[in-house]
Amino acid sequence: MSEIAADPRILQQTLADLRAATTDICDVTPLGPPADFHITSTTRLAGGWLLIDTASPPLQYDRSAAHVARGGLDHYQFTLCLQGQMRFASGRREITLQPGDICLIDMAQPNRTVLTGDGDQRSRLVTLIVPRLLLVPRLAHPDSVTATLLPATDRRARLLADQFAVLLQQSDSANAAADSKTAVEFMCDVMAEVAGRSADARGAVGRAERELLLAAIKHHIDAHLDTGALSVDGLVRRFQVSRASLYRLFGPDGGLARYVQDQRLNRALRLLITPGARGQRLIDLAVDLQFSGDSTFVRAFRRQFGMTPGEIRELSEAWLRETGGVRGPDDLLHRLVQR
Repeated sequence: MSEIAADPRILQQTLADLRAATTDICDVTPLGPPADFHITSTTRLAGGWLLIDTASPPLQYDRSAAHVARGGLDHYQFTLCLQGQMRFASGRREITLQPGDICLIDMAQPNRTVLTGDGDQRSRLVTLIVPRLLLVPRLAHPDSVTATLLPATDRRARLLADQFAVLLQQSDSANAAADSKTAVEFMCDVMAEVAGRSADARGAVGRAERELLLAAIKHHIDAHLDTGALSVDGLVRRFQVSRASLYRLFGPDGGLARYVQDQRLNRALRLLITPGARGQRLIDLAVDLQFSGDSTFVRAFRRQFGMTPGEIRELSEAWLRETGGVRGPDDLLHRLVQR
């Protein structure tokens, strides 16, 4: 993660550094006083794709034919506008993004981007950059898709925006990397549907939308396991799906209620073997994870793992004494599986 501090003494130098770093990509022109230039940026690189979360003052990027030739970037980008406004032009095509809108941009073509905030706010964009070879087989006309706009009112925009949020928050573990790769491929399927998919790619879009929707709902559930905000009605409203569709999505997981309980029990297991949570009472853990009481929690836990929460805690403490040091939850989980 990189952040440009608001110290006036270094802002002008920072702008110069940014221009130098992007000299082969684009020209950067502040649309306000250079002395007020302040930009924050978080970058994640994994599996051949790049995710960039940027907040900036009014700014203009110009990518000329010379930049295209020098930089050698043969990529597409999906850009989600979260705050402010983004005006994009490439050739005769011009679009304007408002919060919630998403656009598809071909980085192999010259273009101009103008970012403006709303009042005193800065603009904020999240951009996913993918190799050309990942998207081209999915497109009917790969060289004419730049400036494709997906408005916030389209259900697919909400679906992709949720997936952007998931990617931003995902860990760097091997499992997360594999999940991210799959999610990015599904995002390409959805954007190809918006831009015009090839005949060979037909049939993949429906599955991609379902998988992205399921991933977004599961991410939401994981973030709210210790709250009461996981009602069926709440999920239906949040993700704009019918009850029947919601239940069908979780059919392979044994149903929605079963999935939520399984995730709460998994969370309980990790907390029980985490040294920092060793002093937490079982009744408090049960209530925090929305169980009606400790007896209900203990019965569900024993059915799931074959041991009571107390037995798991004692076993983990014994393993810690044996090793003579602190072992991470993943190590203890591995030992538990080997029993």
